Amino acid sequence: MSTLFLVELTPSSAPAGSDGSAQTRPDVSGLLSRLSQEAPAHSVELIEAQVTADLATVFVILEAEDAASAAAAAATLPATASEPAQVRLVGAELDQVKASRPEAGYLVEWDIPAGIDMDTYLTRKAEKSPLYAQVPEVSFLRTYVREDMEKCLCLYNAPDEDAVRRARDAVSTPIDRLHALEKVEP
Repeated sequence: MSTLFLVELTPSSAPAGSDGSAQTRPDVSGLLSRLSQEAPAHSVELIEAQVTADLATVFVILEAEDAASAAAAAATLPATASEPAQVRLVGAELDQVKASRPEAGYLVEWDIPAGIDMDTYLTRKAEKSPLYAQVPEVSFLRTYVREDMEKCLCLYNAPDEDAVRRARDAVSTPIDRLHALEKVEP
């Protein structure tokens, strides 16, 4: 049975542009393209990649048999990669995510406090999720929660960061880091 893994990538910067200008933005599109091409050789599937608006971090969800396979796929990239962390998808079905690759506008990282186990997290999530209706301009899309309960990544569509903050307030859940996302095609 395959498992989902989160790998956080810090892309290497691209070389200076051909026009002589200093190009400091990484070639994230090429990085994602390379990952899409290399992953199958390691029996890994790229499920999705969320890229921060400043192009500094790419949050990649991979489906693999084990962490070693996910790490091997990430090691082929011109980027610094975190160790793969096993994650659980909450709020959406994997088949739906694979079929539609729904786009998100914002990603919230929440460092889960010590003492919260997965059952407690899932119960709380189920109880609080209906409260998102208090902020109708925000759509909660899905969450990837690390199995080690270190943190979770929550994906939203919203008109702006303030709306995401209001949605998080509605469900009484803090924000440790909030990222606007950039659409980058492989």
